[in-house]
Amino acid sequence: MYIAMNRFRIKPGCEQDFIEIWKNRETYLDSVPSFESFNLLQGPSGDEFTLFASHSTWASKQDFVNWTESDAFRKAHAGAGGKSKDIYLGPPQFEGFESVV
Repeated sequence: MYIAMNRFRIKPGCEQDFIEIWKNRETYLDSVPSFESFNLLQGPSGDEFTLFASHSTWASKQDFVNWTESDAFRKAHAGAGGKSKDIYLGPPQFEGFESVV
């Protein structure tokens, strides 16, 4: 199993806008056989930002890498940032984890 996570720092007051972006976007993940699950997680809020993390589970690291090189990935990320770019406080921070136990 492989878990891919991106951490996002979102401008205070823009949390619902960020959530709506994820609710309404087409991910194309349903067409990827090795994809297992996805969650968007909301973390702590402070004066500077609210922390969110996207969390996807894959059969293996190679399956995730294959997806990042696919047409489905390119289509899913075609409008990333776009008109709502001002709600992000910097780029997402990627973290990948392989299951060891």
